[in-house]
Amino acid sequence: MSFTQFVERFWQDIAAWAVLLDIVVTVLVLVWVLHLKRETMSAIAWSLTVLLVPFLGALLFFLFGYQWVERPLRRKQERLRLFKKICAWSAGTSVPVPRRWRRLARLAEHTEGFPVTAGNRVTFYHDGAEAFAAMQQAIAAARDHVHIQFFIFRSDRSGAAFLEALCAAARRGVTVRFLYDSIGAHDLSRSWLQRLRQAGGHHAPFLPVLNPLYRLRVNLRNHRKILVVDGRIAFTGGFNIGDEYLGLQRRYGYWRDTHLRLEGPAVAGLQRVFLEDWHFASNEAVQGEQYYPKWSQPPGQVLAQVVASGPDSEYKAIRETYFAAIVQARQRVWLASPYFVPDLGLRDALCLAARSGVDVRFLTLFRPDKWLPFLAARFYWNDLLDAGGKIYQYLPGMLHCKCLLVDGQWASVGTANFDNRSLFLNFEVNCQFFDPAVTRCLEEQFLRDLAHSVRVDPDVFARRPWMSRIFENAARLFSPVL
Repeated sequence: MSFTQFVERFWQDIAAWAVLLDIVVTVLVLVWVLHLKRETMSAIAWSLTVLLVPFLGALLFFLFGYQWVERPLRRKQERLRLFKKICAWSAGTSVPVPRRWRRLARLAEHTEGFPVTAGNRVTFYHDGAEAFAAMQQAIAAARDHVHIQFFIFRSDRSGAAFLEALCAAARRGVTVRFLYDSIGAHDLSRSWLQRLRQAGGHHAPFLPVLNPLYRLRVNLRNHRKILVVDGRIAFTGGFNIGDEYLGLQRRYGYWRDTHLRLEGPAVAGLQRVFLEDWHFASNEAVQGEQYYPKWSQPPGQVLAQVVASGPDSEYKAIRETYFAAIVQARQRVWLASPYFVPDLGLRDALCLAARSGVDVRFLTLFRPDKWLPFLAARFYWNDLLDAGGKIYQYLPGMLHCKCLLVDGQWASVGTANFDNRSLFLNFEVNCQFFDPAVTRCLEEQFLRDLAHSVRVDPDVFARRPWMSRIFENAARLFSPVL
């Protein structure tokens, strides 16, 4: 009997069993949704999806509904105790955080966070060529270890240059640990990884898609970009590794981003973030005081604090510091991000600041690289424009930096975009600075970017075509995963 004949003969039985199976799956998944989703709107949205889209709704929830990654609590506690023991020199000193910003420092340090450290030096890079050259130079000067992780690592000329630098470091006896996201770096050449192993380096993927232990959690990704050399120099920010970040791809044009080089006690925070991720991905518990060296002479005078967040913790430190900084603003809130899909609380905070007379400016991209989050962002532009906020679109190319600047005194720079994906779903890391000079440097660059941007006219935007409004309304339905 052929398959067609089988279906023709038993189609009624097949339909009956399919309906029964759909009922069972729907009931089980609904219980699952109600158990996992604490936010009412999210629970309602997923419940309707499961009810109205048979089978496919359940599959979508299985793939994208999770917002949690379980890391063994024992491991986290051991890593935290080890960090506090080795870095007692950092926690034991009183850091003079300005009174106005102490709340932000406490929010960032809450639960398992990092303390504010003094004596740091920071250098910013707004161009890919300068950032890549600085990172490769640091790798070339490494003597003990190189710890590197990126969300995207391309198998192109830029990736080849970094791979060669890592292999050269490994061949001269430097310990090289390379961590990459299994989806962001999905096209990373396996032969390249083999070359790194042959040179003596180590590598590990983060949350492999096909690993059954993680239940196909394609929705939760490691978006961090960290490079730590010898425990004394660290880099983080918006740049990934690929030719597009050098402005070599016509699709994106000039790539405008912000990366930073950090020297000083705050490097220990980025080191711990990397080693926790490495332990989770490779099961190797890296220990040793050489990874957290003491600083006999501080290299600078900047107050800095590492802020990390991710789906392995219910407390979202980056989101909380963003919210608190905006609420505390008295003069200006300048924000740069390629994506703008904030939750209701952050939208209210921005609009409240704008209505109260604070100079709220949002800088974003003009030509989108991803249409769905761009259309969703345009839906939320309405609220900010109506409140009196100003929105600018960067014209020369891709605007990818993630900065929040408040009142010329406080700044946050890192990997987290101003959207739900970064603030609730991804593993992210930022550095916040309690320093007017650092903030002024970033504000000057922000103003230079505005000179190459076009301001969104509220009246013109209000008259956009109705079809655009429909697409924007449809796109914002996906906000919880954007």
